[in-house]
Amino acid sequence: MNKSEIMEILPHRDNMLLIDEAELADGKAYGKYRVKGDEWFLKGHFPGNPVVPGVILCEILAQSACVLIAEEIKGSTPLFAGIDKVRFKTPVKPGDVIETECTMTKSKPPFFFAQGQGSVNGRLCVKAEFSFALKK
Repeated sequence: MNKSEIMEILPHRDNMLLIDEAELADGKAYGKYRVKGDEWFLKGHFPGNPVVPGVILCEILAQSACVLIAEEIKGSTPLFAGIDKVRFKTPVKPGDVIETECTMTKSKPPFFFAQGQGSVNGRLCVKAEFSFALKK
């Protein structure tokens, strides 16, 4: 999926749409986001040494996971319900392409539970378990 197709699923826009492309394969969602360096969240985190904030990495994972339930999301807003067992392993910096892999572990609509991980050049950066609810 390209960005236009992702925008048909997710309600996020402008600087909060944090996946550039996505793919579904074998029950998993794969996403990519290229950190350009001019993102709003890098301006103060940290001057002279920009690092993508952990909360943004979690948001990238969640947006990637939403691709797994594209039909259920249409007309809804996915809202975080919880984030568990988050681990940050390697900083993500401008120029990096973070690649995600997410699976849905359980669903009881409107609640969905997932796990995911993000890496840059094959090196693990973040992993987490998370849940979200769809609000109409």
